[in-house]
Amino acid sequence: MDIAFRDYFAEQWKRYFKNAELPIVFFYSKDLHGVELSPKPKGHSCLICDLKKVRNGTSMAFGEHNIGCGGGSHYAGFAQKIREDFEYFLSCGKMGTEGERYKQDPETVRLMMEDFPTLRKQDHWLIFKRWDQLTDQDDPEVAVFFARPDVLSGLFMLANYDFVGHAGVISPFSSGCGSIILYPYQEKDKDKARSVIGMFDPSARPCVKADELTFATPFNRLKQLSEYMDESFLITNTWKTMHKRLD
Repeated sequence: MDIAFRDYFAEQWKRYFKNAELPIVFFYSKDLHGVELSPKPKGHSCLICDLKKVRNGTSMAFGEHNIGCGGGSHYAGFAQKIREDFEYFLSCGKMGTEGERYKQDPETVRLMMEDFPTLRKQDHWLIFKRWDQLTDQDDPEVAVFFARPDVLSGLFMLANYDFVGHAGVISPFSSGCGSIILYPYQEKDKDKARSVIGMFDPSARPCVKADELTFATPFNRLKQLSEYMDESFLITNTWKTMHKRLD
């Protein structure tokens, strides 16, 4: 991690977004980087809730055996198989399986899963750090902002600033953890990397504030976007009006 860029972005962020929360980042590594291993949950737990500690400044590592949700473990790349009867779990349910009713019927789920992206990271640690905790030994791959609407609008417009087309930002159907891990990670090596707005999953929303969504973007894309801040709409009177109420 380039420490000069870490500090530069923090300064730029404060200039244009005041005291809005800096992002957290994640990367995969075979080394723990001196990070605290997340405690193994005793029962079911949501990864998004676990990230509250990271947002408060405690760096954490997750692996194959310390994510308390089968879906979270799958979307993080540690479990290749999804739960049995997943098509019923996500839709109408069946005897012995309560349905979340996020999809109309099991067949809709089965068709969706035919081209569902996956990760394979069983031999890695998934390390989360808050922006100001990054060191020169870290190699962040994705940055995740927990943002309110005004901040989200700024990030959205910035992500489309140099993007040729109408979809520099996407919002695929996903769990909360899928929207901040799986989908933005899939974008990181693309020529036209897109950012991802997420946290629409009602099952994960109790872990964030009522007026927060997430904006996740590949780290290399964030470096590109930071270069445009001083020439973009962020220097206009339009943004100055927004800037006044960011507190």
